[in-house]
Amino acid sequence: MKRLPMKHLISLMIAIPLLTACATPAPSPTPAPPPQKLRLATTTSTADSGLLDYLLPDFQNKFNAKVDTIAVGTGQAIELGVKGDVDVVLVHARASEDKFVADGNGINRLDVMYNDFVLVGAKEDPAKVKDMTAAKDAFAAISKSSATFVSRGDNSGTHSKEKSVWAAAQITPSKEMSWYLSIGQGMGETLLFANEKKAYTLTDRGTWLAQQSKLPNLIIVVGGAKIDENKDKSLLNPYGVIPVNPAKHPGVNFDLATKFANWITSAETQKKIGEFGKDKFGQALFYPSK
Repeated sequence: MKRLPMKHLISLMIAIPLLTACATPAPSPTPAPPPQKLRLATTTSTADSGLLDYLLPDFQNKFNAKVDTIAVGTGQAIELGVKGDVDVVLVHARASEDKFVADGNGINRLDVMYNDFVLVGAKEDPAKVKDMTAAKDAFAAISKSSATFVSRGDNSGTHSKEKSVWAAAQITPSKEMSWYLSIGQGMGETLLFANEKKAYTLTDRGTWLAQQSKLPNLIIVVGGAKIDENKDKSLLNPYGVIPVNPAKHPGVNFDLATKFANWITSAETQKKIGEFGKDKFGQALFYPSK
């Protein structure tokens, strides 16, 4: 093997450091921006059914966001919006939603989805209401027989619907009535309590389907096995999304709340809503509004 002449070796030794010094250093990777935070107030039904766990990862990935979910009754969710403690609400009590917007607390309510309410009760059906077509008639029979009824009693959308059914039956239940138990709990907890007491309760169908395996003592007594079998159209249960008004609450993340509202009503997300639960329950837990 030939050796390099000394003068060439010296030139090479000089050139290497110069080349190294002139080399452009590789740029450091740009750190990803921290995720934005979206504060979402919603109902226990969207959480207890598993819908949010199914949908939210897509939103968080698309918009580099972290959603802090507060799952409470609709009344409490709207109150959080009134106070400006959240950026957006996803709820199901239309009259309360419309008032929230009319009072200037929310902007641009959009229809998201719907399911329905059903009356569930013990298999023994002590009030003999099974397969009645109108919830108000079943409620009247429950009251007449003094069969145990469990109310959420939490000013939720479900509680509001329950109160409207009692009103239609011209009955005003109270805590003084020993058969009427108002427990101030979410839908999942109320169903578990009704199962333990072998009592009647009103529930949204989505939470019922998601929790049914834990409720061996209960069956649907009014509303049918599927939404198209529910003959009482007053039991339909629409959900809406409303960004909180930044003019009234400057601290809210209105831009991200608007993106959330547009995302959850987009064709892609609407399709996902309509598919949720079909593989496990043979029917959707919620139906898209679009």
